[in-house]
Amino acid sequence: MVKLSVIVPFYNVQTFAPDMLRSLRANARSDFEFILVNDRATDETPKILERAVPSLPGARLISHERNGGLATARNTGIDAARGEYLTFLDGDDWLAEGYLSQLLDSVESLGTDFVRTDHVVCHGRKRTIARVPQGRRGVRLDPREAILPADRSTSVDYPYAWAGIYHRRLVDAGLLHFPDGLRTAEDRPWIWRLHREAKSFAVVGLLGVFYRRGVTTSLTQIGDIRQLDFIRSFDQVLAETAADPEAHRFMPKAVRTYCAIIAHHLNSIERFEAPVARRLKTLSAAALKAMPQDVLTEALDSMDVERSVRLRRLRRRVIMTGTGKAAA
Repeated sequence: MVKLSVIVPFYNVQTFAPDMLRSLRANARSDFEFILVNDRATDETPKILERAVPSLPGARLISHERNGGLATARNTGIDAARGEYLTFLDGDDWLAEGYLSQLLDSVESLGTDFVRTDHVVCHGRKRTIARVPQGRRGVRLDPREAILPADRSTSVDYPYAWAGIYHRRLVDAGLLHFPDGLRTAEDRPWIWRLHREAKSFAVVGLLGVFYRRGVTTSLTQIGDIRQLDFIRSFDQVLAETAADPEAHRFMPKAVRTYCAIIAHHLNSIERFEAPVARRLKTLSAAALKAMPQDVLTEALDSMDVERSVRLRRLRRRVIMTGTGKAAA
C-alpha cells in the first residue's frame, strides 16, 4: 500500500531539478511514491527526469503533450496518485532529509483532514522563515474558523500547496483539485475551498520545505498576460464564498484580500508590458464594480491610506463603453 504520494510538476527548471531530485532520494521510503510531471518543458528538464527515475525509489514520470500550467500539472499528479496521503512540491524547491516522514507522522498523530507547515524562504544565500498565520500549533482546529478575522492575515492568506499534507478523503470529496488552466494564483480558490469545506486541520512547526524566491523563470517574476489570472482566481473565490451559507461572515475577508492583491499589482504596474498594464487596470476596475459595494466600502475604509486612495480612484474609473464592452 502506498502511504504518501508526492506530486512534483516540472517546467524548465534544469538548473534546480537535480537538487530537488536529490532531496527526494533523501526522503524515499518503500511506501512512498514520487509522481514527477513533465509539463512539456523545453529545456533539459525532461532528460534530467528520465535519467533520475531509475535511481529514485517509487518514482513515476508522466509527460504532458502540451504545457498546461502548474494547476493542470498538479491535477495530473492527483489523478495518478495512489497514496493514503498526498503532498505537493515545486520543481525548483527542495526538502530537508527525512522531512516527509516527519510530515506524515504529524498528520497521522493528529488525525486531521490536512496539516499545514511553516517553510524556509531562500533568496540567494539569504534564509528566512515563513510561518502559517495561525497561533495554535499541534492541535485539531476548525478550518472555517481559521478564515477569520477579516482584518488580519489568516490561514487562507498562506495558500502554498506544498506547505502541507492532505488525506485522500479530500480527493474523494472533490476538494483537492486545482482550477484547470490558471497560470497564477491557482492556489487561492484551492485554499479557500479547503477551509470552507474540510472538517479539520492542524498547523505544525516543521521546517523542511526550502522555497526559492527570485527565480527569473518563475511567473511571479514575469510581467506578461499570465499574471492577470489572479483576477479569474479571485473572481472564483468571491463567487464560491457568496454561495456559502455563512457568506455574510466570510465575504468581508474575501473582498479585503482581493482588494489587497489588486493594490499589490497596481503598485508594481511598471513591471508589466504596456498592453498588460492597461488590461490590469480595466479588469481590476471591473472586479471592484462587481463586488458587493457595501462590503467593498467597508474594506476600503479599513485599509491604509495609500492603498485605499489607489483603489477608490480605480473604483471611479469608467469601465464600460457605450457598446457595453469593457474599455481598454
